Amino acid sequence: MTSKLSAVLPDLSPWRSSRDFRLLWAQGLITYFGSFMALVALPLQIKELTGSPLAVGVMGAVELVPLVIFGLYGGALADAVDRGKVILLTEAGLGLLAVVLLVNAMLPEPMLWPLYVVAAGVAALAGLQRPALDSLLARIVPHDQLAAAAALNALRWQVGAIAGPAVAGLVVAYAGNAPAYATTVICFIASALMCLRLSPAPPAENADKPSLRGIAEGARYAWSRPVLLGTYAVDLAAMFFAFPNTIFPFLADELDADWSLGLMYAAGSVGSVLVSLTSGWVSRVRRHGLLVVCGAAGWGLAIAAAGWLSDVWLVLVCLGLAGAGDMLSGLGRSTIWNQTVPDELRGRLAGIEVLSYSVGPQLGQVRAGAMAGWTGTRPAFWTGGLACVVSVGLLATALPKLLTYDAQTDEDARRRRAARTAAAGGPDTADTVPGEPGPAVARTAPDVPPGA
Repeated sequence: MTSKLSAVLPDLSPWRSSRDFRLLWAQGLITYFGSFMALVALPLQIKELTGSPLAVGVMGAVELVPLVIFGLYGGALADAVDRGKVILLTEAGLGLLAVVLLVNAMLPEPMLWPLYVVAAGVAALAGLQRPALDSLLARIVPHDQLAAAAALNALRWQVGAIAGPAVAGLVVAYAGNAPAYATTVICFIASALMCLRLSPAPPAENADKPSLRGIAEGARYAWSRPVLLGTYAVDLAAMFFAFPNTIFPFLADELDADWSLGLMYAAGSVGSVLVSLTSGWVSRVRRHGLLVVCGAAGWGLAIAAAGWLSDVWLVLVCLGLAGAGDMLSGLGRSTIWNQTVPDELRGRLAGIEVLSYSVGPQLGQVRAGAMAGWTGTRPAFWTGGLACVVSVGLLATALPKLLTYDAQTDEDARRRRAARTAAAGGPDTADTVPGEPGPAVARTAPDVPPGA
């Protein structure tokens, strides 16, 4: 019985083998909790000030340009400087932006424009931070523990994603926006202090300075790999067509269930955490591309169902199923990235990865807000969900190598495994030596940038 249970429960090997992994896991949990407090309060405050779905959706458009620019630059930066310092400085910057939200919320008449300015600033800092964060994680996780590390990071994210929105919904409803933003500030202060304890992570000795040429080199590599290209394209399409979070406040109004707003933001995370808590089987999966496609299609179907149903509890169940589908897709994407990307391109590929899982949600917010203003809130859900399923099916057909990807036979995965073994001087084991190359641990959770 014990052996069967251990085969299902998460593999804790990365947690046991690395001090820095434990630090980053705890730091990320604190950051996510604070971020989700702001994630609920910010769109709700825009809704209160304007009453317009489009005004809420415009937040995604405001975030898009800085996310693209700084995400690509952040990838090149992660290959050229100490990644720990990038994480620390951007975490401090996100905390300062949370202070701006807090001060604005405490004004007798809060202003609208600072909310958009902060949203753009958060996107820029998140774009700079995430490639460095992903690349740093790679250096403390051995090749044979990549899937386990992805599942543990997903579990961390989900704990924050469930607690943050649920608590934020209550805090905003009964105390207002200012206490929610104050909690965000406190969380970022605590997170920055933990970042100070991380081991140095200097770049490789022959690392090039950040440049457009270097960014282009990473883009060419991604374009030449159909499997990687497929993971980016599927995630981008799924989020563009079926990311309705920005119109949750309007759905709660239509269902006459204002109390459910925090639960709507948390429901997807409940489904995802159930997958994470039973993720022991992930370490034995070889066809990760199939996980990507099936998970993304399941996400779209569940979002469509949420738009068709009128019972708030059934809607919450559908959102939970959507989160489970997104988690399966995320685990597949993360493992493929970790197993195949060479270390010298890891930061730049992480920058492209930021675009694949972040630009989609930003554009999705605009699509959802505009569609809700044109056709109504619920049609914006179900049409987007169906479009997601169709687009994922078309991409899977156009990129068959994604579906047939096998971790044991793929040439890039075998080459990367051999390089890691050679760098370690023998069998692949945990290595916490600063500067040691290793696979990146990419996003394994629904699409919310740090500090959102």
